[in-house]
Amino acid sequence: MTSTSNQSTPQVSTSSEQPAALTTSEAAILASSKATAQDASGRQPASSTASASELASTKITLLGTLRRFADFPIPGINFIDILPIFQNPATHKALLRALELQVLEFGAKPDVVVGLDARGFLFGPQLALQLNASFVPVRKQGKLPGPCVTATYEKEYGQDFFQMQEGAIKPGQKVLVVDDIIATGGSAAAAGSLVKQLGGDLIGYLFMLEIPFLKGRDKLDGVHTVTLLETDD
Repeated sequence: MTSTSNQSTPQVSTSSEQPAALTTSEAAILASSKATAQDASGRQPASSTASASELASTKITLLGTLRRFADFPIPGINFIDILPIFQNPATHKALLRALELQVLEFGAKPDVVVGLDARGFLFGPQLALQLNASFVPVRKQGKLPGPCVTATYEKEYGQDFFQMQEGAIKPGQKVLVVDDIIATGGSAAAAGSLVKQLGGDLIGYLFMLEIPFLKGRDKLDGVHTVTLLETDD
């Protein structure tokens, strides 16, 4: 679920409780699939072409599964609901397959998948299993036992704190940070800071959804960032 009520949530325009209408994102996805995985001669290897086509088709399906709610949780806030993806086993599996294909863009297999509190927990552990990687949660301050490292990030109405348990990431391990959405980028940047504090090699960020006009990538210090879906709102 996503909303504009905190730093990591989007603002969109839509009517109440309607399936998310497919937008020009579809055309962009299809065009991108045709331009993907070309070799030096301009030909597309069959396996790469098939993967690109599968990914493009899955993205369109996932976009059509999202729901949008106007004036939730308060008037003026418009909300994108990702939960229908998880309510259907077929779309749930499709999401995990699409994220697995997107991981190929990082050029290195992660040793650790880090998921952000709380919606990164919806798919982070399952993606880690598919990648044969460990899963490490980032939680709000005070939620984890034992010694922890801490990072601060800015929210709309002040600061908040993320923590990770000491020793959860070993020095030199390749780490991928995942979350449902990148909006202003503050919480993702805090997670990246925790990875670095523990000596991990941050290979990138992977998000289900991006709200481009909020320019969250600007806070991620140029680290490779991949988004599965975009909205045109």
